[in-house]
Amino acid sequence: MSAPKIYSAKPVMWQVSDAPIPYPHAAAFMEARAAEIAAGTVNELVWLLEHPPLYTGGTSAKPDGLVDPERFDVFQTGRGGQYTYHGPGQRVGYVMLDLRERGRDVSAFVRGLEQWIIDTLAEFEIIAERRCGRVGVWVEREDGQGQMIEEKIAAIGVRLRKWVSFHGISINLNPDLSHFSGIVPCGIAEHGVTSLRALGNEVTMEALDTALRRNFEALFSPTTRTEHQA
Repeated sequence: MSAPKIYSAKPVMWQVSDAPIPYPHAAAFMEARAAEIAAGTVNELVWLLEHPPLYTGGTSAKPDGLVDPERFDVFQTGRGGQYTYHGPGQRVGYVMLDLRERGRDVSAFVRGLEQWIIDTLAEFEIIAERRCGRVGVWVEREDGQGQMIEEKIAAIGVRLRKWVSFHGISINLNPDLSHFSGIVPCGIAEHGVTSLRALGNEVTMEALDTALRRNFEALFSPTTRTEHQA
């Protein structure tokens, strides 16, 4: 099987932050790093972290998507998509890659991010899938009344500047799912959200990170860990 268009043999820096990162700090860091990657002065980077509870609005965010604007801090951002929630128990992965080295195919890149999540969750016996016309990664479960329902377990929102990506993905490990009630997640009101824990899977963040790294390397690049924890 040939390597996907998004694959590069050049190692990507892999950074994990243990303490929650304030959103303004993360946004400023990504902006600066993406500019440096575009200039060719630093390596590509994947940054795994958690945020304090907050809402972010993407370029397609609509006013009625923010149900409770006083609940948590709200940040407007240049990534694609509508409103989403970030908070403890959710693994955020900010992906700063140079698509000039990866085929310059935005659709292939987004599909690669989706596949990265799908392959990672499969390691924990969770069947996750794409849905046409709906951003993110989805799972099906029985609602207790014999009906199958679909819920979002991971979100994707990216931005490109000079063919360098930033922002990225978020996977619900064990966040407080009630915090999503302050928004219409990604503008989709008819479906709920779920997490690995809500599905009965007691995965640790460390185990999730290990699986994320392994599956990133299969799809995108080998990785090398940074010493600095931003």
